[in-house]
Amino acid sequence: MSDYSFATDVDVRYRDLDTMGHVNNAVYASYFEQARVAYFDEVLDVPLREIESVLATLEIEFRRPVEIDHDVTVAVRVPELGDSSLPMEYEVRADDTVAATGETVQVAVDRETKSSRPIPDDWREDIREFEGL
Repeated sequence: MSDYSFATDVDVRYRDLDTMGHVNNAVYASYFEQARVAYFDEVLDVPLREIESVLATLEIEFRRPVEIDHDVTVAVRVPELGDSSLPMEYEVRADDTVAATGETVQVAVDRETKSSRPIPDDWREDIREFEGL
């Protein structure tokens, strides 16, 4: 995960599992979300309730199962910044082995008009500094 700028641990809960004892595929989106919230909190110092963005895209590539006894870490990085879009890349590791990768795109929105708006300058500056962009 050395090429990722941020990582956070995620607890695998019993309710995350499917009938085969693996983390259900839909749960990975929640793991991405947990990592994204932690990233915003640390990098932007903004709590989720104040993040004015929506999820526009979600892609996940599964590589191996995650089980309840695995130590899981989700790494996050922002490879670039658009005008209103914030692409994010993820790597889910189970016991230090890549279990899944993925991407999301967040779009900054105006809370009142529900329209896209430019990424706030302070976000842009904080992310560029943190990511070395």
